[in-house]
Amino acid sequence: MPHLFCFGLGFTGQALARRLTAKGWTVTGTSRSGENGTLAFDGSTALPQSAFDGVTHLLISVPPGPQGDPVLSRHADDLRQRARQFQWAGYLSTTGVYGDRHGDWVDETSPLTPTTERGQRRLAAETQWHELGLPLHIFRLAGIYGPGRNQLVSILDGTAKRIVKQGQIFSRIHVEDIAGVLEASIARPDPERAYNVCDDEPCPPQEVVAFAAELLDRPPPPEIAFDAAALSPMAKSFYAESKRVSNKRIKQELGYRLLFPTYREGLTALLATLPS
Repeated sequence: MPHLFCFGLGFTGQALARRLTAKGWTVTGTSRSGENGTLAFDGSTALPQSAFDGVTHLLISVPPGPQGDPVLSRHADDLRQRARQFQWAGYLSTTGVYGDRHGDWVDETSPLTPTTERGQRRLAAETQWHELGLPLHIFRLAGIYGPGRNQLVSILDGTAKRIVKQGQIFSRIHVEDIAGVLEASIARPDPERAYNVCDDEPCPPQEVVAFAAELLDRPPPPEIAFDAAALSPMAKSFYAESKRVSNKRIKQELGYRLLFPTYREGLTALLATLPS
């Protein structure tokens, strides 16, 4: 039976694992702490070679840091030597590699001109992963939400902010739709292909917060001008880029139909998962 190994078996990897194990796959992977049966991997030491025995499919969701990609730093040669072992490999990147487009549309053919340090690291990692000779597929993810990580939760815990920046547009994607796209790619491998993974409706972030509040029958948080918002450097970096991301390729080439075409369907479904 097929065996998926996931560097970083976290929020997204677990969503894919649930789908695959239900079909008889073996799924193994890493976490920083090695909890829940995963192998501990934080980039400081390499995994034992036996970790890759029998692996047929590989997913990489560990982000690069200031010193580069920790998986590549420890296992580039190992994976290059085993390249023929893998039937499919996927690297989870970010739509941040397209940079700031002032609200304009981008697709997979658009120039890669990241403007943030985080986007620049991702682009460098994409390039380095391509050099290993794996049957590699790149997935450029929009902002991820799902169970336990969504605006409904932030409304309830009091952390939601309705920040308004003129012209700001974000794209987003439900974690189950990421898993669905990955599964569709595994079924239709096309090495060296890149895919944008996002829903059908890029929009200003404050609209999502307002809709979440409406679902909960609560007043939305007050609007805060971006310049007056007390944001962390990481949060500010997300507002440094504005673009609309096209998802036509996942539909046309992978035949994927979104479970949650917009944040409305996604948040409405998540409402039922909240603790009573």
